[in-house]
Amino acid sequence: MPKVRTPVFVTALVGALLLVGGCAQHVDSTAISIYDDPFKVAGLPMTSGPSGPRSNVPDSTLTAVNGDGGAVDTLALNAVDDIQNYWRGVFPEAFQKNFEPVDRLLSWSATAPRATAVEFCGQTTRRLVNAAYCPVDNSIGWDRSILLPAMEKTFGKMAVVMVLAHEYGHAVHTLSQISGRRDPGIVKEQQADCLAGAFIRHVAEGKAEHFTINTSEGLNSVLAASVALRDSDPDDPANVHGSAFERVTAVQIGFTDGPTGCAGIDEDEIDQRRANLPQSFRDDGGRGEFPITRESLAELTKALHAILPAGDEPSYDYSGNNRECANGVVTKPVSYCPDTNTITTDVPRLAERGVVEIDGSDLLPVEVTGDYNGYIVFVSRYTLAVQHSRGQDLSGAKTGLQAACLSGVITSELAESDRPISQGDIRLSAGDLDEAVSGLLTDGLAASDVRGQTVRSGFSRIDAFRAGVINGEQACMSRYS
Repeated sequence: MPKVRTPVFVTALVGALLLVGGCAQHVDSTAISIYDDPFKVAGLPMTSGPSGPRSNVPDSTLTAVNGDGGAVDTLALNAVDDIQNYWRGVFPEAFQKNFEPVDRLLSWSATAPRATAVEFCGQTTRRLVNAAYCPVDNSIGWDRSILLPAMEKTFGKMAVVMVLAHEYGHAVHTLSQISGRRDPGIVKEQQADCLAGAFIRHVAEGKAEHFTINTSEGLNSVLAASVALRDSDPDDPANVHGSAFERVTAVQIGFTDGPTGCAGIDEDEIDQRRANLPQSFRDDGGRGEFPITRESLAELTKALHAILPAGDEPSYDYSGNNRECANGVVTKPVSYCPDTNTITTDVPRLAERGVVEIDGSDLLPVEVTGDYNGYIVFVSRYTLAVQHSRGQDLSGAKTGLQAACLSGVITSELAESDRPISQGDIRLSAGDLDEAVSGLLTDGLAASDVRGQTVRSGFSRIDAFRAGVINGEQACMSRYS
């Protein structure tokens, strides 16, 4: 989040672990339904409990060419079995065509010697750390030695299921023809994410034979995997999957509206969703990163007052003192006290939250770090002051979700390049949305009430933020007031 004409941002190193479409559709908006119950997840109960393989269920009889019969392949084959059964049931009604499963499944080890490495889609699988769909022979393949184990270790077994659901999504959009050869890669990738989200809802509804997932931590982990596998450099022409914000949005469209919602994803819909949001680091030498200081926060407050006036504007304390507050508690590193209408910030601690952390050994980052992971928390505490000035209750799930939603409204407005300097010399940068989404998934502080309490569903927290970014303040008022 740089000052105007000063770039900033974080590049996460995912290395070779990218979900690609292998060798290898229309509505007027984002196809997102409105659910106003904060204790439900896109209309489903917010649940805890197991996530992953069901116990005492026979393994699938599917086989993979070159498979080794090990635990990773068993997990993958059970996933493909459930995915195929789902599409066998819903495909004809959703797309008015007969469903045909993929013709071939292939497992390989990316660590195999050159002499024993098999081919997938016309290329050697030696050092091919990937999973993909190949339209040439209508097949799906995966690396059982590095990619799938890394996904499982970092995000759990349901992340492996999500990877294969994404790849099967490519087979589905190819068979259904909701996208064609001339459509750009981003359309096909977003459709695949969306179709995977539709399948994950099927699992969340308890309808899958081999797997189950809860709608709190379990679903959070699946979304976190999508965040980790985002395109971190929007200027790289090889990156066609979309940002974390875009990937999670596509998954949520599928989870909320099902396969027909995925058919609404095309180039126009994606452009509409992107609107004025920054899409490039060009002329941004700092790649979006702007250190959090008292001075930068002061500039941000000018923008906050201009974008979303609070009426009774709060005062600001940058000392970090944990003063008593009769109507709230300390939510480090930023707290709002309605009793005194004061936002108190521990600037050094907030600055730590906004530091880019890059570990060369971390192929699948659990969290996208960077400045806006910190700034978004400050913004959200300001939105509590806005709610307070409007006479709203500052405790409870709807308060926290409205804080996230209004933070989305402000975030979108920070992207405007023609705002006068008097309204703050600070602008949104490409990648800031990804940092916000990651923070909303991990601790959810930017979606919490005055006491720091938030709903357990990262899906709901991100959904609220996204509603503000895409649909504006009225969406926040109608959903969460």
